[in-house]
Amino acid sequence: MAPVLSKFVGKSPSLLSSILGKPIAITGGGLALVLWLLSVHRTNQNRRAAAAERVQYVINEKNKRSAEKVAIDGTFIRRIAAILRIIIPGVFSPEAGFMVLVAAALVARSSCDIWMIQNSTSIESAIIGRNFPLFKSYVIQFIAAMPMISMVNNVLKLGLDELKLRFRTRLTRHLYDQYLKDFTYYKMNNLDNRISNPDQLLTTDVERFCSSITELYSNISKPILDIVIYVHRLAVTIGGQGPSIMVLYLFVSGVLLTHLRRPVSRMTVSEQQLEGEFRYVNSRLITNAEEVAFYRGNIREKATMLTAFTRLVRHLRRFLEFRFTMGFVDNIIAKYIATAVGFFVVSRPFFSTTHHLSNAGSSERLEQYYKSGRMLVKLAEAIGRLVLAGRELTRLAGFTLRVTELITVLQDLNNGRYQRTMVSNENGEGKALTRAPLIPGAGRIINKDNIIHFEHVPLVTPNGDVLIEDMSFEVHSGMNVLVCGPNGCGKSSLFRVLGELWPVFGGTLTKPGPGKLFYIPQRPYMTLGSLRDQVIYPDTYEDMVRKGIHDDDLLTYLDLVKLTYIQERDGRWDAVADWMDVLSGGEKQRIAMARLFYHKPQFAILDECTSAVSVDVEGSMYQYCRQVGITLFTVSHRRSLWQHHEFYLHMDGRGNYEFKPIDLDTIEFGS
Repeated sequence: MAPVLSKFVGKSPSLLSSILGKPIAITGGGLALVLWLLSVHRTNQNRRAAAAERVQYVINEKNKRSAEKVAIDGTFIRRIAAILRIIIPGVFSPEAGFMVLVAAALVARSSCDIWMIQNSTSIESAIIGRNFPLFKSYVIQFIAAMPMISMVNNVLKLGLDELKLRFRTRLTRHLYDQYLKDFTYYKMNNLDNRISNPDQLLTTDVERFCSSITELYSNISKPILDIVIYVHRLAVTIGGQGPSIMVLYLFVSGVLLTHLRRPVSRMTVSEQQLEGEFRYVNSRLITNAEEVAFYRGNIREKATMLTAFTRLVRHLRRFLEFRFTMGFVDNIIAKYIATAVGFFVVSRPFFSTTHHLSNAGSSERLEQYYKSGRMLVKLAEAIGRLVLAGRELTRLAGFTLRVTELITVLQDLNNGRYQRTMVSNENGEGKALTRAPLIPGAGRIINKDNIIHFEHVPLVTPNGDVLIEDMSFEVHSGMNVLVCGPNGCGKSSLFRVLGELWPVFGGTLTKPGPGKLFYIPQRPYMTLGSLRDQVIYPDTYEDMVRKGIHDDDLLTYLDLVKLTYIQERDGRWDAVADWMDVLSGGEKQRIAMARLFYHKPQFAILDECTSAVSVDVEGSMYQYCRQVGITLFTVSHRRSLWQHHEFYLHMDGRGNYEFKPIDLDTIEFGS
């Protein structure tokens, strides 16, 4: 073949040049076309982006903080080590066991690869040597080994999938233990402004982190094992200098590609943030669909969503173009140049006159060439996979930063620390307040039964807006209080401080312990589950039985709020429905009152929670609360409720308040 080719080249050099020149010209023209299309597309993209940015919207102030540096450095190692301690809690944990299983499967897989190389080479040698009995023997061995090789491959896949699932389970349970501890979930969304989309972090980012770290474990362990095995085998066959050249190439190419891939981590973090923003604007429309529909605001909401989507697409396209460029460089460095280096390495002993293969026969040289060549190809592939694993490592750094941010914020919130932009300590007239600087959590909370006592407690919002500088009043069990005042005066803020949702900035707050203070908002929450679950929430059926309460008792509570027809209509307490949609506004408010009767707390905060209930039913519910000893803090504009209270707390919205008993001289107001 070679003489024919040389003869052809000698006679027709111009023809050969023209034949080889056509593919090169076509490739160059295609590349120029691709680059031109990319430039045109980018111009159009910039125009669309400029048009989209004319729609001004603010998704959240939380996203305005400066992006933290993401790199493969000591900080990354410390972050990943901290997360590994969570997902692999011990040496004898199931996760560690599956890591050992995966490692054993990788060793078995490499052993199978070596055996396949030797067996395939022997089959080809038998074919070339026309030795049918030997050929049949090797083929039978190959067929007999297929079930074991298939089993090894699937055990490896099963081990990796189970390891990823266990990592995700460990990390998710750890995060939810922190996220749903006391009021942390509320504080993250309402007090702290470091994380804008915890749902994105708790679901998508955790899943991608666990997938990334599991794949990285496989993509690093297997190539390293292959490199060690094939370097040893090749050193025996062709000498140690050749494998050393390959390892040196691994080091140089790895350093170069790691340097070029540095933007990947930062771009990964930005991608997840923009995905979270896009999800946020969609969920926001779902939450406020009725209000938007009344305003006919679909066009404006569409513009807002498309603006968020355009920002995401712009980033994804930049990321895509960067990956295109890096993929081009990766293929050349990690595949093609590595293959060329491999050809050079494997050819050296065959061209050398001093190597022992120079005295071997042609069949032996052919067999050694096949073995060495295939091992070298495997070595080059292993080096390429190890080099390309750096790409996954940079993405993992981005996911690691996101998960670490979530863990850090959860720890801070559970330790009573939060970060939020504070407003100026000046009042509306520019006059500085005389009190000390505001420090969240500076006040004391004392748990004591049958009393609520505010002692020099400032009423302050989480961002430092002072509603009332100094509030002091005392309420004992049996003293029902009506809370009144204009909108924005601080009624709901008072209850948030009382419920420990907001920090106490000073003074001393004495109140009953957890479970002895109950809050019912104007729009009560209906949980997922049965009708029974709605009444006993947040208790479970087991909690209800433990308290000695039965379904007949629940029916009594429904009768008190005139809702027995719901239980009779469905015929059973275990009926499951979407109660947020099934029940009307008034029915949901009465279910919440039945829930109050079930729990029988010392104090209850009723925040406009009977606005959709008739006056006669409302009166009977208030009378029952007095009978069972539930002391009420009521926010309402109904004049008919004054008769059920002994004191009133009035806030004027300008920083003043008065707490007085209701007597014959009290001027009742409301509708």
